[in-house]
Amino acid sequence: MDANISSDAGLLTIADAGELIRTGKLSPLELTTRTFARIHKLDDQLKSHILLTEDAAMSQAKAAEADIAAGKWRGPLHGIPIGLKDIYNTAGIATTGHSALFKDHVPSEDATSVTLLRDAGAIFTGKLATWEFAIGGTSFDLPWPPARNPWDITRDPSGSSSGSGAAVAAGLCLGAMGSDTGGSIRGPAAWCGIAGHKPTYGLVSKAGVLPLSYSLDHAGPMCWTAEDCALMMQALAGYDPTDGCSADVPKPDFSDTISPIKDLRIGVVRHFWETDLPCEHDVAAATEDAIKLLADLGAMISNVTIAPFGAYGAAAGQISRAESFSVHEHWLTTTPEKYGAIGRQRLSAGAFVRGSDYVNAQRERRHLVMALAETMKDVDILVFPTARKVAPVIGTDRSLGGAFYNRFCNLTGSPALSVCSGYSDEGLPYGLQFVGRPFEDPLVLRVGAVYERAAGWRTRRPAIATAM
Repeated sequence: MDANISSDAGLLTIADAGELIRTGKLSPLELTTRTFARIHKLDDQLKSHILLTEDAAMSQAKAAEADIAAGKWRGPLHGIPIGLKDIYNTAGIATTGHSALFKDHVPSEDATSVTLLRDAGAIFTGKLATWEFAIGGTSFDLPWPPARNPWDITRDPSGSSSGSGAAVAAGLCLGAMGSDTGGSIRGPAAWCGIAGHKPTYGLVSKAGVLPLSYSLDHAGPMCWTAEDCALMMQALAGYDPTDGCSADVPKPDFSDTISPIKDLRIGVVRHFWETDLPCEHDVAAATEDAIKLLADLGAMISNVTIAPFGAYGAAAGQISRAESFSVHEHWLTTTPEKYGAIGRQRLSAGAFVRGSDYVNAQRERRHLVMALAETMKDVDILVFPTARKVAPVIGTDRSLGGAFYNRFCNLTGSPALSVCSGYSDEGLPYGLQFVGRPFEDPLVLRVGAVYERAAGWRTRRPAIATAM
């Protein structure tokens, strides 16, 4: 294998690494070895993994190498190191939710998505840091420390898929699984400068993923590029009868990430960041630059008005609080001391949501979904920033939910992708969000991939990742 490929193997995209593996120019074993070398070198600072599965990964890599040599290549994920947010059940391997409550929890079965990735030939690096049970915030009173942002380790990576965002950005895995109840894939994608896709509700199975809010939870991929997210979605998407929320629809084809976006109708939800929840000036400027680039690529740009951002957040907040408490009520009332302070506080708030409040929130949700569907008859894609600001110093902002334009898509179930849209003067990433109609995930990912190639931001990695 070429020496340059070997030294930078952890910084390859899935698409590039997969093609090199397919053509015999890159060994799965060498790629996996280099990936763990990066983890051992960098993760003492980044804290992205809370459990490494190195021995199993090396065995998987050897098996992948033998299969590919025998002509049994399974596809672009075969031999690719992937990390798993530690809410994904893994048979015989601890799944803790980053909580003392589940510190000794060892599932007997894999989550469906883990099985699908394994069947596609993925190699698992280990379990990735998360906010406690995907809600607890950046906490320092848990059995493992919080993950750090690779662009500046004094900064917050966001969450709850914090380890996933940090690990992908630093090249400690080429892709990762995250989850998204109120923005937990897209927030870390924005602040860690990667691509994160929240699929249409029901398109990716949640079976075997520790639940938080049944009707708002989504499972999805986090990668360096939108193209890589599409490659993971090709393996992940599909009906799962063991998941009661799974959608029995035809499996989409995610193979096209290059077709031009000329004449695509893009609606700019300008009121989100100008009046509803004003963003910082540099974020607004980066967003305007991105919109101009989309127009230069031939998209037809128009401003659209939907419900105020706060309307979506209010309904989603009531629903998530009630549903989260229903998941954790037993443990909160019997062993509250096993939670971190932030997680305990946020989960306990659901005890005060009345049944009528929950029902009314679900009614309002229906109205908002129907109104959005009317708007989407006139546009193909919506665009707006992912985050109001760049990553703050870790531990200084306990209300990170107000930093993002994310909950809207959890309430509606719409497919949403966050991609990098530039960098601040401090070198911290901005995020741009594309939203589509239900089950039009391939279009959302194609728009993101076309934008990424034209913008050119994917050539820049965190300094900590390039100093190997």
